[in-house]
Amino acid sequence: MLDVPDPELRERLTAALGIARWVDEVAAQAPYPDVATLVAAGRSAATPLSDAELDEAVAHHPRIGERAEGTGTALRLSAGEQSGLGRADEGVDAAIARGNAVYEERFGRVFLIRAAGRTREEVADELQRRLTNAPEEEAEEAKEQLRQIMELRLRTLFPEDGAAA
Repeated sequence: MLDVPDPELRERLTAALGIARWVDEVAAQAPYPDVATLVAAGRSAATPLSDAELDEAVAHHPRIGERAEGTGTALRLSAGEQSGLGRADEGVDAAIARGNAVYEERFGRVFLIRAAGRTREEVADELQRRLTNAPEEEAEEAKEQLRQIMELRLRTLFPEDGAAA
């Protein structure tokens, strides 16, 4: 049973997906019998997401390839997720930085991708592919990336053994 005091629950949920409506909806269903049920409830509450909620959530994410500034659980998680991209590569990192700038100019928000399980090269390739999306199509891809990040973070923040990460 995942029975966490409400303030701590809300803090962890906010780190998983920084959307106030989503946090309220998922917290209202607590306690959860297990992480799988929590993740399913999180996915359900995050489907669909509005464009305003996408913007609300993206505000909690640093640019891919850049160090997270500040403190807090969400930033610590972002740093850990991006550290898994492998060793720095000047050429690939420069391509990501250029792609980030083009993406922000084209779509008006930070490029968002689930970094966990990907290499720098895969991120760079995906960034280039997504630059060809229509704005509506890209918003939907970004929302799906948010859902994937949220699911991974819930599994990290609510481990089966009960010890918070």
